[in-house]
Amino acid sequence: MEQFDLYNYDRSLSGKIMNRGTKVPEGLYRLVVYVCIFNSRGEMLIQQRQTYKKSWSNLWDLTLGGHVQAGETSWQGANRELLEELGLHHDFTGTPPAITLTFTTGYDDYYLLQQDLEISQLHFQKEEVQGAKWASLDQILKMIDDSTFIPYHKGFIQFLFAMKDKLTVHTREDWTKPEVQ
Repeated sequence: MEQFDLYNYDRSLSGKIMNRGTKVPEGLYRLVVYVCIFNSRGEMLIQQRQTYKKSWSNLWDLTLGGHVQAGETSWQGANRELLEELGLHHDFTGTPPAITLTFTTGYDDYYLLQQDLEISQLHFQKEEVQGAKWASLDQILKMIDDSTFIPYHKGFIQFLFAMKDKLTVHTREDWTKPEVQ
């Protein structure tokens, strides 16, 4: 049975754990990671979910996503999910997510990567993934319209594509400091 850490509103660990398939207790949050891989042609690697998945079966999705397990950090969850679902290694150690969103029962951390790779290099986790392909922004938006892609807000998909070239977060050294008179 998979278990997930639960977090407080300020994203601190609550010390509580939940089992997969149970409802998140009110006032607590779970953590989900997503990895979006883009190639040098500006396309995103997308995966098709298995036909027997409980949610969004047979639909196309972002490169990958999954729950962070109990005892893992966000980047450890991203490492594990990437290896499990696609058979790829990437060291996210110490890498903050490019984007974090808060939703009713959790936090979504999005990691964005640029990597040219062949679909034949991937090793799918048969329980999760039935296929993968590269897709442009326009292709994904059309797939949303055709109900063959998970119905994310189109603006969010556009935002992911806009952020693909800005893969690092801004540090304090990046800020322009006003001159002191």
